[in-house]
Amino acid sequence: MKDLDRKLIIEQLDRKFKKLAVLKDLDISSKGWINAIRTGKNMSLVQLAKRLNITSVSAKEIEQREADKGITLRKLLEVAEALDCRFVYGFIPNEGSLEKTIDKRAYQVATDIVLKTSHTMKLEDQENSGRRIKKAIKDRAGKIKNEMPKYLWD
Repeated sequence: MKDLDRKLIIEQLDRKFKKLAVLKDLDISSKGWINAIRTGKNMSLVQLAKRLNITSVSAKEIEQREADKGITLRKLLEVAEALDCRFVYGFIPNEGSLEKTIDKRAYQVATDIVLKTSHTMKLEDQENSGRRIKKAIKDRAGKIKNEMPKYLWD
């Protein structure tokens, strides 16, 4: 993939992540969304089951599977439709954006590379100053970020 294509993809994803950021601290009921919405609508398990063409026992099992994080996306889509909702899922980078995630990882990898080289030079009595090491890490991180080598994620 070309660098410009990758950069465009990262920018587009980061715009989407920015919209999702409001959800980052959203608390989800321990019983799950299905139970919360059903209960909020004052809908019984029997009524939900009827909308899904299943038994009330099966509807209860679906709620339990969601709470246990063992439900499929397909089933969530079906239940959302039965609850007259739109099902949405996504990922939100821990760093807030994909670019920040890449920056952080490039800096970590660059630090490992530079410090390993610096250690070897120290053993040969050619130690660099702290300022020179910091600059080398910054330069290497920039190079890694621009090239996006596969080893970045090892």
